[in-house]
Parts: sequence; C-alpha cells; structure tokens
Amino acid sequence: MLGAEPAPLSLRRMHPPELRIEATRGDLVETVHSVAAAVVDGKGRLLAASGEPDLETWWRSAAKPFQSLPLVQDGVADRFGLEEGELAFACGSNSSEPAHVAAAEGFMRKVGVAEEQLSCGLHQPLSPDVARAVACGAATMTPAWSNCSGKHIGMLALARHHGWPLEGYQSAGHPVQQRILVEISRWTGLAIDAIHLAVDGCTAVCFGLPLTAMARAYAALAASNDVALKRIAGAMMAHPFLVAGTGRLCTDLMAAMPGRIVAKVGADGIYCASIPELGLGVALKVTDGDSRSSGLALLEVLRQVLCRWAPDGQLRVPAPVVEKHGPLPIRNTRNAVTGELRTAGALRFLDG
Repeated sequence: MLGAEPAPLSLRRMHPPELRIEATRGDLVETVHSVAAAVVDGKGRLLAASGEPDLETWWRSAAKPFQSLPLVQDGVADRFGLEEGELAFACGSNSSEPAHVAAAEGFMRKVGVAEEQLSCGLHQPLSPDVARAVACGAATMTPAWSNCSGKHIGMLALARHHGWPLEGYQSAGHPVQQRILVEISRWTGLAIDAIHLAVDGCTAVCFGLPLTAMARAYAALAASNDVALKRIAGAMMAHPFLVAGTGRLCTDLMAAMPGRIVAKVGADGIYCASIPELGLGVALKVTDGDSRSSGLALLEVLRQVLCRWAPDGQLRVPAPVVEKHGPLPIRNTRNAVTGELRTAGALRFLDG
C-alpha cells in the first residue's frame, strides 16, 4: 500500500515455511531453491506435500522403472535370459564406470543389437573419475557409455521381441513408445491424452505429468502385488550400483537400506522414491531445476516422512548416508568453504 511503513527487517528476511534448499554465503542466505513435493499412498491419496504437489513437470529419468516394465510383462526378460542386474541397469542412470560399460556390452550381446543402433548420444560422464579420464584422453566415450544406455538397450530388446522396426524406436509413435505409454498411463492413473510428450536429453520420449501422479506410480512400485512391478523394484534394490554408481545417492540409499527403499533421480531437479514398508511413493522437483539440491531435498523428505510414520526409529536413513549427502559445502576457486547448501522448511502433512 502506498505510503505504508516498510516491513521490519526480520519479517522481510522470512521465507514461507515450505520445504526449500538454501545456499548460504557467510552468515546470509544467498539463494533459495523452492521444492515442490508429493507423498502418496497406495490408494493414490496425497498425505504430505510441499509447494505445488500437482505441479506438472517432466519425469525425466525417474520414469525409467516404468519404461522398463514391458521387459518383464511381455516376456522379453525371459526370452533373452536377462538377469536381475540387467533389469536394474535398464532402470538406471549409470555413471559410465567400467562395470556399467561391461553391463551394457553384455546386455547388447544377449539381445543381439549393436552399439551403433543405440540412439542415445554422448555426454560428460556422471562419474567424476571417468569424466577426468575422458577429459585427459585416457578414455573415449561411445553410446554404450551413456547414462541412459540400459534404457535404450531395453527398448531395442522390446522391439526385437515383438518384431517391431528397430529404426526410430526412441521416437513418439513408434510401437515401443506406444507400449511404454500404456504403462505410464496405467501406473500414474492418467489418461494417455493427459500425458505430455517431449524429447528427453537422450533422444527418447519423456513424459510430462503432475508430481502427484509420479508419486502414485512410485507408491505402486512400493506396495503393489503386481508381479512385474515387484520384479523391477526387487532388481533395483538388489543391484543398486547398476542403478547409479560410486558415490551416487540412489546407490548409497539402496545399499544402506537393503529392501527398504527404491530411489531414482531424474534430471533438472527431479527425485522419486518408494518406501515398501510404508507403502508410500515420493516425488519431488526442485522448481528451478537445480540438480545439486534434489538429493538434499529427498533426504529431508524421507527424514520427515519416516519420523511421521515410522516413529519408533526402526526405519531411518543411516547416518553415514546423511553425512555424505547432507549439507554440502560451497567452495571458492581456492577450495575454501564459503557457505553451504542446506535444507530448511517442512512438509505439510494432510493425513490429520
């Protein structure tokens, strides 16, 4: 209002109580990354939220477990003799480490496809060690090194199994993508024409939908008795290294909590998780797409959810994982710590 007294400094510095990630410098908060989140149960009920839980955004690589479902449902895995590790690899965003490249090569041999048939391109490896090796010329990237190579080999396997054309398997309208879209619709509870389609960073189709729908799918991954879903979730939990890699939060969470969590990152601030013992699914988006912040946001969502619905302390993220992936130091060009990336705020619990 014109002429009104300015708000006291203490009030001007306040942020809404929603979950957020703060970047500090010295004793001030320099940047705030807002977090939209949804926690959903197996009946599709929204139990907790932050920001806009119905925010429509791109699922990115967190959709991979559901893109891989037809490998089990259609008999592809059995036909080609795929092991659980290869199913986990198809669901993962690997770090291009030697074991991941070997997994891609073995997967391709079983399916009978060649590397040049993969439509995924090249990118900087997610493993810092591998990225340094590539930068200094000690390693050469090929499509099999892509973090999405497992997903693409799985798509080619689906095409081979059904006798569909291999050419264009990654594009909207191809039978592979139409088959996958049926599963995305089924587990998110959305009509096919309500799901936005675009091209992901790896050239395959990606899906735009509300966070609540993503969380609903992950709740099913946690609690459904569907044989294919249980096999996919079991493969990821049994082979966490093949889902991500050394030092990655997906891998570290599932390795530290065997059989108790499924976690999958997506690009541009997306993270999803299933908590089988509670039958809950989690989906979140750091709204400005800051990928550094999404792991911190997931850990805080898990902490608050587990404190709420597992108050006896028997279900917790182990301290070493929290310490490793918790508040992150911010450093300057001399490697001196100038601040930190940290969580603040809280979920809104809607279960009464």
